Amino acid sequence: MSNETKRDVFDAVWNRLSEYRVFFNGWPREAIDEYKKRYNAALPDDLPTIPKAVGEYIQERKSAHDSLAFALTARLTPNEVYEWMRTVTGDSDTELSQIEYVKQQDTFARAWVLGIWKVEETGEIVKLEAEK
Repeated sequence: MSNETKRDVFDAVWNRLSEYRVFFNGWPREAIDEYKKRYNAALPDDLPTIPKAVGEYIQERKSAHDSLAFALTARLTPNEVYEWMRTVTGDSDTELSQIEYVKQQDTFARAWVLGIWKVEETGEIVKLEAEK
């Protein structure tokens, strides 16, 4: 798996094609196959974006072989994770509406299931190592 998104591959193909006057005429088959492989290996454009503390919590819970349900409801959730899950960003005194709370759970669950996410503060992509 690479660190480029589907959009990165599309842009690379478009930039390459823009060099040709007639698209695909005379373009070597190997080049097209190379881009297909890159596209298939690329990350989705819509990776979940979560705070660093939430990502670290996911890593901890996964390494402890906890379930997603446990991680979402654990009583000893770190404060940063608790606040992200249950408060409006930037205002720790305002509770989330039910819809926003469900969206936060969905984002958490997508990061958990995919094992890959983007760190909110830095834009870094974090990938969990596959279990053996």
